Amino acid sequence: MGILESALIVIAGLWAGAINSIVGSGTLVTFPVLVALGIPPVTATISNAMGLIPGNAAGALGYRAELKGMGRLVARLLPASLLGGITGATLLLHLPESVFELVAPFLIVIALAFVILQPRLQAWVRRRAEARRQPAAGEEGLHQPPVLYVLVFLAGIYGGYFVAAQGILLVGILGVFMVGSLQAANAMKNVLVLGVNMIAAISYLIFAFGRIDWWAVLLIAIGSTVGGLVGARIGRRLKPVVLRSVIVVLGLVALGVMIARLVTG
Repeated sequence: MGILESALIVIAGLWAGAINSIVGSGTLVTFPVLVALGIPPVTATISNAMGLIPGNAAGALGYRAELKGMGRLVARLLPASLLGGITGATLLLHLPESVFELVAPFLIVIALAFVILQPRLQAWVRRRAEARRQPAAGEEGLHQPPVLYVLVFLAGIYGGYFVAAQGILLVGILGVFMVGSLQAANAMKNVLVLGVNMIAAISYLIFAFGRIDWWAVLLIAIGSTVGGLVGARIGRRLKPVVLRSVIVVLGLVALGVMIARLVTG
């Protein structure tokens, strides 16, 4: 991999780390870049998920104030998310790569749909959050609807298999079904995404060590860490529509590349 290609991956990682802390779909930046540079889709997914972990950690750290008093809820939701991540990673590693190549374009379309519809989703979530009672201190881990755990588990499967836009899926689920504020939902989202990516990474290290592109992991890790730390500042200067537009364009590039690969065989 040349200097130009390496620089592109670092920049993509930087942008993805920032987007993950603001929008929650940074994979739609890094994944297309890796695929466009000739990295096979499954290897790109594995390497991308591992490289984004430092950025995920930086985002979760940035929301530590919003997580105060939510320890019991974290302890209840995280296992469901981790079990889903293990399931998704297992599917990725054991299904034939041809299955992923067929499914990935549809997953990209789903992820892009969530990105495009995010403003309406967030508005709906905000209306519901404002309409319901806010929990008292220490109450956040109590009286959560059972459907919340099921949906978090399913989002974990999605994240372990494909990664892209799982943050948007989670913040939508948590914002609607979790007792708490929208900011608390976003903070919890960062923790659960970090958990899914970490458990998936452990699975990759054990069962797919030879399929990891370590140079790509390192470059994305460097970029995503910086992006995660400065993401909030970037987000205040860029309009959300600009971020979403970039994500959609790059997602369409990835979609075109993967469809071209299927057509050409």
